[in-house]
Amino acid sequence: MIQILNNTKINFVGLRFIAYIISSLLVFGGLFAIVQLAQGHGNVGIDFAGGSVVSLKFEKELPVEKVREVLDKNGFKDTGIQQISDKPGDPKTKILLRIKASNVKIGGLKEAMTKVFTEGFPGEKFDIDRVEDMGPIVSSKLKGQAFWAVFFAILSIMVYIWFRFEFRFGLAAAVATLHDVLAVIGIFYFMDKEFTLLLVTALLTLAGYSLTDTVVVFDRIRENLKLRVKDNLDTIINSSVNEVLSRTFMTSLTVLIVVAALFFYGGEVIHDFSFALMIGVVIGTYSSWFVASPILIEWEHATARKVVVPVKK
Repeated sequence: MIQILNNTKINFVGLRFIAYIISSLLVFGGLFAIVQLAQGHGNVGIDFAGGSVVSLKFEKELPVEKVREVLDKNGFKDTGIQQISDKPGDPKTKILLRIKASNVKIGGLKEAMTKVFTEGFPGEKFDIDRVEDMGPIVSSKLKGQAFWAVFFAILSIMVYIWFRFEFRFGLAAAVATLHDVLAVIGIFYFMDKEFTLLLVTALLTLAGYSLTDTVVVFDRIRENLKLRVKDNLDTIINSSVNEVLSRTFMTSLTVLIVVAALFFYGGEVIHDFSFALMIGVVIGTYSSWFVASPILIEWEHATARKVVVPVKK
C-alpha cells in the first residue's frame, strides 16, 4: 500500500481542545437543524412534508434544464425531476415530478401540469400517466421511521464495538458516529438542501463508513495497550493514530474520489446523496482522529476522578 504519510508525530491528543470547539459548532448546528425541521421549517422534501407525484410520457427526450426552467416560471419551484427510460440505453422520454404540498395548485394538479407543459413545450405531444398524492399522515410515518432507522443504527454500532472491544470504545464510537450524522444534517440545513429519504440513506451509509474508519484506529490502540503497558493512554493514542494515519487517509481518499465522480457525473437525482457522502467522508475521517480517540482520554480522566483515596489518620 502506498505510504503517503510516513513517521508522522502529530499530537492528536493535544489538539483535541481545538477539535472540541469545531465539533461543538457542528453538533449544535445539527441539533438546531433538527429542532427547526421538527417545527416545519427548512427545505423538507415530499417524503416528509407531503405532496404529489406526477408521471409524464413524451415522444422524445426533453432537456432537464428546460423542464426546470418551465416549472420554476409557473410557480413549481424546488420540484424534483427524474428522467426515466423504458429500457436501458433508450431515450429518457418519461419524466417523474415530485411536487411539494406547498406548491400544489388548487383546482386540479393534472390540469395545471397539462397547461404548464403545453405552453412551455408547444408542439410536443405528451400524456400524463398518473398523479399520486402523499398525505401528511404518510409523511409523518416516514419521519418516525427515518428517526428510528438512524437511532437503531447508532445503537447497534455502540453494542457491536462494546462486545468487540470495551464499553468505553463502544461509547466513543457511538458519539463519533452521532457527531458525523448531526454535522451532515446541520450543513444540509444551513445550505438549504432538501431533506428526503435519500438523505437518510446517505446518513446510514455514512454511519457504516464512520464505524469502519473508527475500528481501524481502535484496533491499533487496543494492540498498543497490550504491548506498551508502561506508557500512558495519551502517548498510546497519539502513536496509534499516527501509525494508521496513512491507511485511514488513503481509504478516505479513494472513497472520496468515487463519491466525487457520482457528485459531478451521476446526475441530478443522486446529487444531494453524493454530496452528503462527500462531506460525510471528510467529517467521518476527522472524527476518527479527533473525536472518537480523545473520548477515551476523557473517559479515563472521568473514571480517575471517581477513585477515592483513603486518608490516613
